[in-house]
Amino acid sequence: MPHLAFDIGFFAELPKLQPPVRKGVLDAWEKFGRLTLDQLFKDQGLKLESLTKAKDKQIRTIRIDQFWRGVVLAPPTGDTFVLLRVLPHDKAIDWAMKQKSSINEVTRAVEIRDAATLDEITPAYERVAESSPKPRLFAKFSDGDLTALGIDAETLRQARSLVDQEQLDVFAPLLPQDQREVLQYLAAGCTVEEVWQDIVAPALQASTQPVDTRDYETAIQHTRARIALVTAPEELRDILEKPFAAWRVFLHPSQRKVAYRGSYSGPAQVTGGPGTGKTVVALHRVKHLLGHLRDGDRILLTTYTNALVNALRSGLESLVDDPELRERVDISTVDGFASRVVAEAPDAVALRPLMSNEEVSRWGKAAKATGFSGSAHFLAQEYRHVVLAQGITSLAEYEAADRRGRGSRLAAGERPLVWETVERFTADLAADGCRTWLQTCVEAARLLEAKGPQYRHVVVDEAQDLHPAQWRLLRAAVPARPDDLFIAGDPHQRIYDSKVSLKSLGIKVAGRSVKLRKNYRSTQEILRWSTALLIGRPIAQLEDEGRNETLLGYRSALHGDGPVVRGATSEEEELDALVAQVRAWRDAGVGAGEIGVSARFNKTCAKAVARLKDAGIPAVTLRNVSGGSSTAEETAVRVGTMHSFKGLEFRCVAVIGVTEEALPFAKAVTPPEVDPKQHETDMLSERCLLFVACTRARDSLSVSWSGEPSTFLTEAGVTTV
Repeated sequence: MPHLAFDIGFFAELPKLQPPVRKGVLDAWEKFGRLTLDQLFKDQGLKLESLTKAKDKQIRTIRIDQFWRGVVLAPPTGDTFVLLRVLPHDKAIDWAMKQKSSINEVTRAVEIRDAATLDEITPAYERVAESSPKPRLFAKFSDGDLTALGIDAETLRQARSLVDQEQLDVFAPLLPQDQREVLQYLAAGCTVEEVWQDIVAPALQASTQPVDTRDYETAIQHTRARIALVTAPEELRDILEKPFAAWRVFLHPSQRKVAYRGSYSGPAQVTGGPGTGKTVVALHRVKHLLGHLRDGDRILLTTYTNALVNALRSGLESLVDDPELRERVDISTVDGFASRVVAEAPDAVALRPLMSNEEVSRWGKAAKATGFSGSAHFLAQEYRHVVLAQGITSLAEYEAADRRGRGSRLAAGERPLVWETVERFTADLAADGCRTWLQTCVEAARLLEAKGPQYRHVVVDEAQDLHPAQWRLLRAAVPARPDDLFIAGDPHQRIYDSKVSLKSLGIKVAGRSVKLRKNYRSTQEILRWSTALLIGRPIAQLEDEGRNETLLGYRSALHGDGPVVRGATSEEEELDALVAQVRAWRDAGVGAGEIGVSARFNKTCAKAVARLKDAGIPAVTLRNVSGGSSTAEETAVRVGTMHSFKGLEFRCVAVIGVTEEALPFAKAVTPPEVDPKQHETDMLSERCLLFVACTRARDSLSVSWSGEPSTFLTEAGVTTV
């Protein structure tokens, strides 16, 4: 019987399709499964039409409804058709006429390219290259190397006509997806070996038979990273209604290789920039581990904030259908897990968590009692970055502590008084029935080290913001054995100043660490603009603080408009522009729940919510969003601080209030005269905060301010409209 499969290009555009169009897709899919091949081609409702003068007679269109058409790959042999795109009628015809399908002789995968446009522009670029003084972009790579990486003769000709990255950016959307990635990685500075390992090797199929470039049925089976074979209407309905469910179907070969590897010999790590699918890989890893649990085994899935906990819980529900299996996964923040461990201990005494705004004043009180003349700010950071980070419990240990990374000098003779102040601070907390969150983690780790681990596996998302004390807790939560820790994080999104070297904590991921470079969320235009905020800034790796991370090769296959960047003369004018922007997105068919508004401060968020509501636009702050997702919340614009946007994503994002007073925020940055190294770290955290907020956007990004813009924007050379 015929079957309709789905290309990842269709799913990339899925959020833009309105419910009636999605229903039309479901109806078409069901018709493919109900009719014979002969009936399909004769069905007047479906109208599986060939196109005259098309580049490829295998590319046809089908009717979704009166105004929308689907573009399908209809091979002459086999029963499987592939839905490539769903577009308005004229756009669908125009797109379909230009496309050409082929089968890659290296990866055995189906490929689609815009052959008409490539044929049109390639001769012009070849003429430009002949007269250009620049060397060819891929001159240092031989034809043999490129062919071995899956570059076919057509793409090789086009690649040889390019002299710079800007020209490649023009060609990239037109090229077959896997070949496009190969060229983009090479242009970004990756070696042939790195590209083979990251892109080609994961896609290879174990077969000694020659590639039959006419056998599309087999090739479609070999393209599971980009073509989904959906077998049940309930599964397709779930995907159409909840686009996140598409991730259950699609994992890039490099992602699937990481998520579904049979076993790791110890802790494993996956890193990558925003939108590279780290969280999705972590969720798939949980699914894999659930299939191998023994009786009584449990998994801890943990992250940094409660908002991320809610997102992980929702994601796992979409990925793992069996509620009994899901019950074997505890999902919580690391601090929440620590609190539970401490509360469950025999003779546990309930202590009130110390709020962050209380801590500095209590340090000042302790310093006054001991006669320490330094600042309370210094003491708070010394306690966090030296005492708790290194697990110090005595004066002797503190006197021998390694203070590298601390820019404020401290003579050996001053350490006893600092330690006395630390002891006074902790004693005063205990007397008042208080404890910091990190102290709770320290106590929880001590209890687990005495009691024994609670979990068979621990999976960590947003790992870059965890403190060494939290890592010691997680290390104590699971026995050191294969598949103990699976870690997902991105040092470029470190916004809470918790530098850590996993290696120094005994969590060694060498040989078990993978970097993802392809962004699946944001358009290349949004990505390029956002990464400019961090270019040239040293970012320490998770596993080894002495080595820096890089965004080399970090790219998106999606394209669209660049960010709208605008200044306003007053906050009122900026809020008016926000309302106009949100209305424009709504008028373009974007749901309110698919729009996010982010600002540095809660007070700015409150003003945005009030202004949107006054304009008749439903809006809700992330702080008021429940753990589930009520209908009211799903149909409201989400407004939250940049910190609360961490790990979330929206079709459209407006980042407001990006002023010189807000970013960097003076109170969040250590003065250089107090600690120059900490000042640099804090400034980088503020940059990363803006980077995180901007990279939450999938299709559209708006960045605005009133008065003077943030220096981060001016340093990145942004232009306004």
